[in-house]
Amino acid sequence: MDSIMRVTVYIKIKPEVLDPQGTAIARALSDLGFAGINKVRQGKIIEIDLDKTNAIKAVSDTESMCERLLANTIIEDYSISIGE
Repeated sequence: MDSIMRVTVYIKIKPEVLDPQGTAIARALSDLGFAGINKVRQGKIIEIDLDKTNAIKAVSDTESMCERLLANTIIEDYSISIGE
């Protein structure tokens, strides 16, 4: 039976890029009465189950996925986490 490896990709907007959605979230939280919120940055998480047993190959394939489709590397950074 093949082994399944779960890869989690965390994508966030680069620090130097404006984040209007994060600003809107911060404003909405303040309007709801939550105090002390200085800044909000939004991002996304993508979980992928791969038929892989080699973690190095899984990371390499996932990096290719990020570079080609999952992340807009001009304005976004990404990181990859491997789990079982």
